[in-house]
Amino acid sequence: MAEATQRPDPGAEGATEIRWHARGGQGAKTASTFLAESAVDAGFHAQGFPEYGPERMGAPIRAFNRVSKHPIRRNTAVTEPDIVIVLDDTLLETVDIAEGAGVDTVYVVNADVTTDRARAESLRKAVGDARCYVLDANAIAVDEIGRPIPNTPMVGAMLRVTGVLPLDTVIEAMSDKLSKKLPPKVVAGNVTAMRRAFEEVTQL
Repeated sequence: MAEATQRPDPGAEGATEIRWHARGGQGAKTASTFLAESAVDAGFHAQGFPEYGPERMGAPIRAFNRVSKHPIRRNTAVTEPDIVIVLDDTLLETVDIAEGAGVDTVYVVNADVTTDRARAESLRKAVGDARCYVLDANAIAVDEIGRPIPNTPMVGAMLRVTGVLPLDTVIEAMSDKLSKKLPPKVVAGNVTAMRRAFEEVTQL
C-alpha cells in the first residue's frame, strides 16, 4: 500500500497543476472535468480541460487540471506539472511524460509492473528519481466496470498519493455526473474501482 505524499495544500504556493497523458477513449477528459467539479464542491477554485485537437480513439491526448485556494488567472496548458497521471504506459514509447516536470513532480502511472520488469525499468528511466506510483488500473476497471477504461481508478490512486482532494468529495461529484448518463450498476462499479485503486496503488 502506498504512503500518501506530503504536499502543500492546493493554492498554498499557487495552483496545484496536473497533467494527464492518455489515449482517446480512456476517459482523461471526463476525469479531468469531474476532478475540477469536485474541487469546486470542496471550496477551491479549479480548472479541468483537454488539449484541443484530434481526439480519435487510441490517439495520444492530454488533459489538464489546476486546483487552488485562490482565483486562477491562467488558462493555458500545464507545462510545469506538480502531478502527472498516465493512463496508458505504452505512451512512454512516443511521449515525454516528464516534459517540464520538476524534481518534486509526482507521477501516477497505469502499469502492471509486477509481471513485467522491463516495463518497470522503462518507467523508471522515463521519470528518473522522481516519486512514481503505479497501479494496474485496467485490471481493476475490468473487474468492477466490465471494461478496461482506467480513468476512475487512476483518480482514486492519485488522491491517495497526493491528498489533493478528499476521496469522498470526488466520489460524490463523480457519482452525480455519471448518474445522469449511466445506469446505477455502472456508477457503483466506478465508485468501487476508485476505492480499490485508493487502497491498491503502490510506489515504484
